[in-house]
Amino acid sequence: MTAQPLPVERDDRGEHEGVLTIRLEQADRPVVVLDHALMQRLEAALATIPADARAVVLASASERAFVAGADLRAISELSDDQLDRYLAYGQRVFGVLSQLPCPTVAAINGAALGGGLELAMHCDGLIASPSPSGKPYQVGLPEASLGLCPGWGGTNLLPARMDPVEAIRRTATGKTMAFDEAAEAGLFDDVAAMPDELLGTAKSWVCAQKTPKRDGAPSRWIGRGDSAAAVVAAADEVRGEIGSNLPGRAVLDAVDAGTARGWQAALDAERERLVSLRRTPAAVDAIRAFFERTAKKG
Repeated sequence: MTAQPLPVERDDRGEHEGVLTIRLEQADRPVVVLDHALMQRLEAALATIPADARAVVLASASERAFVAGADLRAISELSDDQLDRYLAYGQRVFGVLSQLPCPTVAAINGAALGGGLELAMHCDGLIASPSPSGKPYQVGLPEASLGLCPGWGGTNLLPARMDPVEAIRRTATGKTMAFDEAAEAGLFDDVAAMPDELLGTAKSWVCAQKTPKRDGAPSRWIGRGDSAAAVVAAADEVRGEIGSNLPGRAVLDAVDAGTARGWQAALDAERERLVSLRRTPAAVDAIRAFFERTAKKG
């Protein structure tokens, strides 16, 4: 059965005429989570984008978060083969977003964690705003704090958008950033002053962009231009800090794969290591503790 596409809105007049906005929505959850069903709906929505679209904005229908992350229950419960296919499917869907024939931007209105930030970073630009509540939200790749590693390109995407040493260090330890820290680190291409200005700011930014060269990899990753040398040096600097920490070593392995063998090699390395890491005692205990904390909050 064909998935129902996520809502796609079109600006038909004004300065943003021709811009399409995809809304990430998940009515059965308090925040958006990248489960298989949502990725199917995203894939269906991306298939509706016409070739003459001026630009695409990826936004969240949730007021609490942009995307809270991947489906942790799937990561912990699927068989190795099923998890590998879940991760590979996400890589393909995100790849469609990164290869659209028009400029793209993610409008980040709240927490963008793990797979949520990875999804956003497949866009050409990231535009953020303070949260509607005024409380700083978290942005980053926390997988290593759960004994895991990113699985949708994050190891090779984050170091291309901020200082590579800090990006790799944070990814290898799972340390996220508050909104203000992320803005100061240069992660966002622009920041709207108020939450209700986010979409307008994102549309204005993306309308001013030319479509980057599409070659199978996201427009901003560590393999572009002369950034690879800086990333190799950054990885070497962090390597001594990580020691034998398994999630940190997995992150560095994926960075090494990307700089040495390319984007697909980085994705393959992430997927392989995530599948094996989730069975380690550290990951099993951390994931169990996460679910227990979530249950108490709920």
